[in-house]
Formats: sequence, C-alpha cells, structure tokens
Amino acid sequence: MKKEELSFEEAIKRLEKIASELEGDKLSLEDSLKLYEEGIRLIRYCNTMLEGAERKIKMIGINADGEPEEKDFLGEV
Repeated sequence: MKKEELSFEEAIKRLEKIASELEGDKLSLEDSLKLYEEGIRLIRYCNTMLEGAERKIKMIGINADGEPEEKDFLGEV
C-alpha cells in the first residue's frame, strides 16, 4: 500500500508497528534499515498532513470593535 493511500491514523499505526519491530532483536541490519527508511517517509507524510490540517483550523476571536472575527490558527504568516 502506498503512503498516499493511507489515512493519518493508518500511517500512525504503521509507524507504531515499525517502532515495535525495530525494538526487537529478530531483524537483520538490512531489514532494520528498510523499516527505518519507511518510518522516515511515514513521519514526513504525517507531518505534511498535520501541517495541512493546521492551515484549515480557524480560531474565533474578538476584534477591537468587540465583533467576532475568524483568525488563522497559527496567526498571520
């Protein structure tokens, strides 16, 4: 399954499985490196998904006139 086909939750579960496998002592060095590389790709994928979600999140605040206004979650960039 390609990472683009994974939901965020599926990617996190896969990362947890990779971490568990890497903590064990049953993998060869080559297999450990492959899993590590897959984990790095998944972390980048999840990070991109989180950044996209943050851009979508809005906060409701009160402006100087006492009126509600929508602001970006991260403020002005």
